[in-house]
Amino acid sequence: MKTVTPRWRLILSRTLRQAWVRAALYCVGGVLAALVAWRFQFHVEENFALSVGADAVGNVLSILASSMLTVTTFSLTVLVSALGSASSGVTPRATTLWSEDRRAHDALATFLGAFMFSVVGIIALSTRLYGPGGRLVLLGATVVVIGLIVVTLLRWMQQLTRFGRVGETIRLVEHAAAQALRARRDRPHLGGIPPDPAHRHARPVLSDRIGYIQHVDLSSLTRALDGRDVMLDVAVLPGAFVHKATPLAFVDPDMKADALAAIRRAFLIADDRAWEQDPRFGLSVLAEIGSKALPPTAADYGTAIAVIGAGLRVLSEWVPDPDRPPPEPEHPRIRVPALSTEDLIADFFHPLAREGGGIVQVGVRLQKVLAALRSLSPERFSVAAGRASMLVTEHADFALLVPSEKAAVEALTLR
Repeated sequence: MKTVTPRWRLILSRTLRQAWVRAALYCVGGVLAALVAWRFQFHVEENFALSVGADAVGNVLSILASSMLTVTTFSLTVLVSALGSASSGVTPRATTLWSEDRRAHDALATFLGAFMFSVVGIIALSTRLYGPGGRLVLLGATVVVIGLIVVTLLRWMQQLTRFGRVGETIRLVEHAAAQALRARRDRPHLGGIPPDPAHRHARPVLSDRIGYIQHVDLSSLTRALDGRDVMLDVAVLPGAFVHKATPLAFVDPDMKADALAAIRRAFLIADDRAWEQDPRFGLSVLAEIGSKALPPTAADYGTAIAVIGAGLRVLSEWVPDPDRPPPEPEHPRIRVPALSTEDLIADFFHPLAREGGGIVQVGVRLQKVLAALRSLSPERFSVAAGRASMLVTEHADFALLVPSEKAAVEALTLR
């Protein structure tokens, strides 16, 4: 049986995170719930159904249908407003996380599913599809749906207090970045082996598209080798911007054209960066949020300091676990470069050092966080943190006007 490749798993995962998928499933569930009542109506005694007021279900469904349509429209308005707020007030790069928020999808899907349940129930009642027993079963299903709506509304009210807020956006970005960095720490070569520059093949496989690498499917690369006793060198990592003269990989000179095409297909290229395999993207977005809070027109230093704390938590995921053995390579014929700690530090600290150079509180906090990283893992962070610390000091020396503030930042420089 043919296994599902990581690329198809990624595509399926992204599809399931779309709002319309969950809404469609809930709508189908609502329609089925209304129709199931017809199937079970023959198991209910008619006199009992009439005695409990089953005829009232039509009025209840009419109220439910009109109210659910209003609530769904309102919720969509809130979602669109939150996306606009996150885009203009925080960063457009974070809107994908909000648009895939599961709690918002659950609320919208529940309201829309309840609306469909009500409409189908009303249509079925109008066509006299239900007898007294069917109306009673439908009434019971309606009570269950109302209970589900109440629970969802309570959760949705709590979610609305945080939806689109800067702090919640920072939390979402931090979670996505930490998850990606943790996965890369556990599989530093994406399941392959370290590169060997001395034995790299000379034939490049050039990109056929312009855009960002979102995902590299090593399973597809292994299949492209077709069992041959050769190595393949991956030249670009997720997050890299490529064009039609950029080598994606280096392969054996005798590789056939169909194998080269399969290798190109293993690299998912799109217009935007993605979160799953690109921890540098998450750190860059965090830095962008912090940088946007630092200019004099914003002067939101609390947000910048919150971002710096989030960056420390994310980068702490890069600290190796001494009790965890090195992972066994899943694709021993694929050589993949590892992430550079220098790049991770630069992506996060350099923009903040530049924008926050004239703010002593930010400079001091950056120095303390860099010192904390070096303490967490000297072998991994010492060199990169030291260089970033010097940069923070240089920006502070250039931008700060008060000698005592310059001295406060400089005193914390890592030596």
